[in-house]
Amino acid sequence: MKPPELSYTIWFSQRTGSTLLNYALESTGVAGNPGEWMNGRDPDKISKEDVEKMWEAGTTPNGVFGVKTSLNAEWIQRFRNLYDIPETATQAEVWRTAFPNCTKHIYMTRRNKVRLAVSWWRAIVSGEWHRQYGEKPQESDIADKYNFDAINHLFIECSIREAAMEAFFSEENIIPMTIVYEDFILDYEGTVMNVIEFLGIPGDNVKVSPPALSRIADDVAEEWVQRFREERQEGWQRKSW
Repeated sequence: MKPPELSYTIWFSQRTGSTLLNYALESTGVAGNPGEWMNGRDPDKISKEDVEKMWEAGTTPNGVFGVKTSLNAEWIQRFRNLYDIPETATQAEVWRTAFPNCTKHIYMTRRNKVRLAVSWWRAIVSGEWHRQYGEKPQESDIADKYNFDAINHLFIECSIREAAMEAFFSEENIIPMTIVYEDFILDYEGTVMNVIEFLGIPGDNVKVSPPALSRIADDVAEEWVQRFREERQEGWQRKSW
């Protein structure tokens, strides 16, 4: 397959709105289809032909390709080996070899990491990762599934993931477009159009579909947020929140 004319990557930690953005950008028909093309796949079994199939799946007719991912060192190393790239090359150089013309990066984050971790744990125990817009809430009793250690692990993991992404950007002084979850949900269409502009795609005739997903947060999640907040700071002389 012919390499994409423009590639971009959405870098995300869980529960930051990346799937909502994926659906929105795909709906425009001109901004690629930034899916998780590497999710659930074994890096060691990926060939160059497999990578080209990712290009095909994520590219719109105008030659724009998108992919979204949490940074995974195993994939960077696999691409390095697959394309015989020296260890001295930056991670971004490796990424551009696998995904040609990847000159744009979008970094998705969430200010409140406690709410992020709770949302992540809620999704794990309920099995409800996304809710289509207008769909009724999934019926499941998860009130007794609170787990401090699990939420604390996810609280730390999201921070480590973001640190890894920051290191990726810092190697080449890359300045990504940063999308903050709390702002995105307040200005959905405006955020999507800002991405279109950032990618350099003419936006005069671009139409953004309504949000494909609904928020899942509920009273149980809020109870867990407040419980974790208290337990995480137990014994602190100066509580921050």
